Amino acid sequence: MSEGQGAPPVVIVRPETNVTSGTAVQEKLISAAQAFADILKPTLGPRGLDKMLYKTDGTTAVTNDGAKIVAELMVRHPAAKAFVSLAESQENACGDGVTRTLLVAGELLVEADRLIRMGLHPLTIVDGYLAAMKVVEESIHEFSKSIDDIEGDPLLSVAKTALRGKSADQDLDRFAQIISQATRQITRETSEGLRSEAEDVSMFLLGRKGIKDSHLLHGIQVRRRVLLDRLEGERHNLRVAVIHGDLKPREMHRDVEIEVENPEQLSDFITEETERKVALVENLLRLDVSAIFVSGEIDRDILHHLVDEGVFVADGFDDSELRNLCGVTQANLSSSVHHLISDDLGYAESIHCERRSASDRVEDEIVVIGGERAEIVTIAVGGTEGVAAEEVVRGLHDALRSTTLATRTNSLLPGAGATHIRLAMMVRTAAEQRSDRAKLAMNAFSRALDIVPATLVENAGGDSLDAILALRTSSLEEQVFGIGMDGNVAPVPSDVLHPTDTILNGIIGATETACSLLRIDQVISARGD
Repeated sequence: MSEGQGAPPVVIVRPETNVTSGTAVQEKLISAAQAFADILKPTLGPRGLDKMLYKTDGTTAVTNDGAKIVAELMVRHPAAKAFVSLAESQENACGDGVTRTLLVAGELLVEADRLIRMGLHPLTIVDGYLAAMKVVEESIHEFSKSIDDIEGDPLLSVAKTALRGKSADQDLDRFAQIISQATRQITRETSEGLRSEAEDVSMFLLGRKGIKDSHLLHGIQVRRRVLLDRLEGERHNLRVAVIHGDLKPREMHRDVEIEVENPEQLSDFITEETERKVALVENLLRLDVSAIFVSGEIDRDILHHLVDEGVFVADGFDDSELRNLCGVTQANLSSSVHHLISDDLGYAESIHCERRSASDRVEDEIVVIGGERAEIVTIAVGGTEGVAAEEVVRGLHDALRSTTLATRTNSLLPGAGATHIRLAMMVRTAAEQRSDRAKLAMNAFSRALDIVPATLVENAGGDSLDAILALRTSSLEEQVFGIGMDGNVAPVPSDVLHPTDTILNGIIGATETACSLLRIDQVISARGD
């Protein structure tokens, strides 16, 4: 009898743990990824449809924005969670192209599933995919163009491309023009290079009128309680102070007790306190301050003194609003009113203040216009607030991310699926130079890139197979062909442009995610599911 016969087996995991191994692992991961991509597929392109999201708190959202849809899904499957991370990465890096990225990632896994069933090892597929991705990185800049090489207004074209299919395209020309102007206004040279950030553009929902009443302000518009009726109206050419703190005399930080023996001493004490406030007001007037914005509170006596002298005063601004005020007026943010000097003051072309009827929130509005030097601008979006308005704002922000990215990188590519079909051709050409099994994976990679134009055709009601075959033939010609609004193959209009980094970053992210899932050979679930 051998040693140890009859001994119980060694248990290293809990009995309810479920372990899946072999090709079943890739099949399950690929199926989950494909199901996730299929959710987003109908939303792609100018003919894409919206999704209604019903949240756990009872609220709803209507959107076709891939990043928004992914963020709202309650994902449990590990492969789907990898897609959520991919969507977040693409959104953070480029602000657009999330749906395209997830579709490519899903199709890469579908193609990998076919190869696995043919007998290819997952790591052979990974090698082929990485080789194809290298071809994409080396080839994509061959047919990208700089902003200076494009006729017309390239930023306007990028904005229109990003807005098509979104709620904001109901007034496409107006919004695209606003975004183009806003991007140019906030773009500036710095010591570290060109700065153009979408965060320098604020969004303000008017809550009234219509979408066609949307406009661009070279300044900011906020809802803030107007302290006095006398402050209502419009003022021009103001020297502005922006203070992170209170507007009141210095506070005593020592614990003392003052014993008042007669009314004269109390009167002297009150007079001294009043004189401190008057001195503070006089100091501000000597600086020729005509408008003051503070984050904290304002002493009522000082408030009335300043307003009597014609100074505009507003309080309760948060850190981001103070930053925006400094960007609009070129003022320096002061930590205290007592440290304020003339060099800290900025300039406002005008300040408009309007009081509105009270409701369950502050309805008063303050508009600060900085003029042509303003480094912060605001898009005032007309229409009533709600789900529709939120979707318009989301579309505008995505378009801004695209235009600012294009400005910083100075590299653009044609849209309408044209870039993906040309990249697929480059990968197929490179695959012909290979004689190993990785060649099959490279060809699969090229077919996966076809998912973008194919989906555009399907969403427009066309036949994807015929369109892809026609595109592959036309990609050999000098003129750029893509998928038109009607789903047919046609020359790509000059105003259909994407930032190069949006497409390149999406393909790289999709490839890396697909490869990471293909490397998994075993799934261990402690929950037993």
